[in-house]
Amino acid sequence: MRGEEHGKPDRAVVRDALGVGVAVGLSGFAFGVTSAGSGLTLLQTCALSLLVFTGASQFALVGALAAGGNPLTAAAGAFFLGVRNAFYGLRLSQLLALPRAVRPFAAQWVIDETTAVALAQPTRRSVRLGFTVTGLSLYVLWNLTTLLGAAGAQAIGDTDAWGLDAAGPAVFLALLAPMLKTTTERAVAGLAVLLGLGLLPVLPAGVPVLVAALSAPAVLYLTGRRRADAAHDTSAGAPDGTAPDTPAGPPAGARNDGPDVSGEGR
Repeated sequence: MRGEEHGKPDRAVVRDALGVGVAVGLSGFAFGVTSAGSGLTLLQTCALSLLVFTGASQFALVGALAAGGNPLTAAAGAFFLGVRNAFYGLRLSQLLALPRAVRPFAAQWVIDETTAVALAQPTRRSVRLGFTVTGLSLYVLWNLTTLLGAAGAQAIGDTDAWGLDAAGPAVFLALLAPMLKTTTERAVAGLAVLLGLGLLPVLPAGVPVLVAALSAPAVLYLTGRRRADAAHDTSAGAPDGTAPDTPAGPPAGARNDGPDVSGEGR
């Protein structure tokens, strides 16, 4: 069944959306375990998944708390990670074109995964279908596995003894790695790792994450400067000061009376 002419079959959209929702939703178990290991209660852990619902920010928050960080610092780091969703919303609001009454509810599902699935669709119908199926499946499964993970962690006691304290960082890296497709993105990630690990012994828990966020503007600034310098060097390398690919103009004596309107030479 096709939603629109030249569109993607609804069945294919639902299949792709469910694949993303199920694959990512299962990692809520790791968050539940990590959150319980950081000292949060079962109710607090489930409230985070129900109300915040953005995995990277949730992992950042409980990770900073587990390391003994100040709650305000941990919340600030989680907030800055979640700001990206506001920019996703600007784009998705144009693609989805939802009624005003629905937008506040749809905003809860504006995350990396729903944005990726929605942007991959060719028509508005498939955009809405992909966004809805991804958001619904991921929200339900993420919260269910969060509950199971937190309850299981409380049942087994010390999560560190089982090595489950590494589950959160491992899942976070697994989600991040496929997104690093360009050299600039890899440079930002590499610099962030260096800043975070280098400052971890000297700054309070949670603060290295905030400082590591400066790696993005730093790399973008250096990349822009390098491109500007390369463009300047290319321009300066031409004998007459113009770019090598720029025509120097017609030869001496040649006439240029404008476009040919006589019909000849066509």
